[in-house]
Amino acid sequence: MSDGIMPPERRITVRASRDSDVDAMLSIYRRHIRHGVEDSVDDTGTPEPDDLRDRRKNLRNTRLPHLVAVEHGEVVGYAYVVLFRKRPAYRYTVKHSIYVHHQYVGQGVGRILLQELIDTCAAAGFRQMIGYIDGDNAASLALHDRFGFARVGRLPGVAYRHGRWSDSVMVQRSLAAGATEPPPPAPLSRR
Repeated sequence: MSDGIMPPERRITVRASRDSDVDAMLSIYRRHIRHGVEDSVDDTGTPEPDDLRDRRKNLRNTRLPHLVAVEHGEVVGYAYVVLFRKRPAYRYTVKHSIYVHHQYVGQGVGRILLQELIDTCAAAGFRQMIGYIDGDNAASLALHDRFGFARVGRLPGVAYRHGRWSDSVMVQRSLAAGATEPPPPAPLSRR
């Protein structure tokens, strides 16, 4: 810096999201919808604050992580997982989503959130993590490559935005023992 003052030490922390984070998360999401590489070109389908509060509550009740990255008290990104499919056979597989504030893209927030999701989901007994990434989102694809995600499929021309068709890339990563051994037996139900 020209004035000789060093920027304050960067300290990004990750914690479980709170209802008080909803407005910041919606702001991040809506910007991604309007300006980023996302599923829509307008925000008419974006959730309202109560929708996001309900989603958080449902994820918390099922013990699925819904996290925020915070710097200096401000939410700079968020991430969560949902079950990949609702049928019992898929109960060990989650699908993740990560959104980073536009001013923090490329500064390690996505990396920090992804690592926390991987660690949390592995510790909870999940065996596979799936993601769908826009084919034009080179930064996200590179991040997932660095974390050992394999590109397991490409869905050509499934999204239409900004006047053209776009592909989605499906990525997958094993967690813990992955598919190398069966899961532990389910606990016996109490009668």
